[in-house]
Amino acid sequence: MIGELFSIIAPVFICAGIGMAWERQGRPYDTEFVTTLTTNVGVPCLVFSTLADVDLDPQAFAVMAVAALAALASFAAVSTAVLGLARLPLRAFLPSMIFPNSGNMALPLSLLAFGEPGLALSIAYFAVYVVAQFVLTPVIAAGTMSLVALARMPILYAVAVAVLFMVAGAKPPAWIANTTRILGGMTIPLMLITLGISLAKLKVGSLGRSAALAVLRLVMGFTVGVALAETFGMSGAARGVLILQAAMPVAVFNYLFAQRYNQEPEEVAGIVVISTAVSFATLPVLLWYLL
Repeated sequence: MIGELFSIIAPVFICAGIGMAWERQGRPYDTEFVTTLTTNVGVPCLVFSTLADVDLDPQAFAVMAVAALAALASFAAVSTAVLGLARLPLRAFLPSMIFPNSGNMALPLSLLAFGEPGLALSIAYFAVYVVAQFVLTPVIAAGTMSLVALARMPILYAVAVAVLFMVAGAKPPAWIANTTRILGGMTIPLMLITLGISLAKLKVGSLGRSAALAVLRLVMGFTVGVALAETFGMSGAARGVLILQAAMPVAVFNYLFAQRYNQEPEEVAGIVVISTAVSFATLPVLLWYLL
């Protein structure tokens, strides 16, 4: 079991560590370019190639997407209540409590722990969250929403086309499958390296409150994940992926949005860093429980 856990965790740590070391050494890294490249090319290709190629029941995909929506609603309800009782501004802290790192960390962990079927199920969860984050965060933080920006998200079209192939039981032409597989292959390493780069750049503020909110995110995520897995009657890879996704630390994108809308970016950075550090420390226990 120890060897299995190490084989899952080590690639994540090493790739993120490369990013942190790269930043610490002052080497050039265009985070905006890499993020744009992975968001608009890498992730859609990874989504399409995985979903169109893996032997996954469309119903299992749909159930995971519904479970992701249920988790989103649960996180929003619990966080709104807790932040209200603590008299903390929802505009600043609610997105961090709702949106975990369902991409950079959860996708590679799902692949390493549960194989291609686990990655496909994790993509269903991730697709729901990436759309919700880019729609709801501007609404929460600034009271604005752009349907045009939503319509420009390539992942929506990648999921839609891949689901058509899944439902039809057909495989895409070889040249499309090979091209998307190659382009999608760059995504996970780049996401993890960029995660390390981003964590190394963040400046932590108000450690006490950031630490409390970071712990809340992790405990709430695990608890909601376990409860929903039981509610939906999940087992095997589906159960593991749902709990793993729900228990992830705060996504780095929350810091970027906080900075964009000037909503306590230093404290949000603290929540991201602390929740990620605690998650790294507790990851062996979480994986041991799931496996």
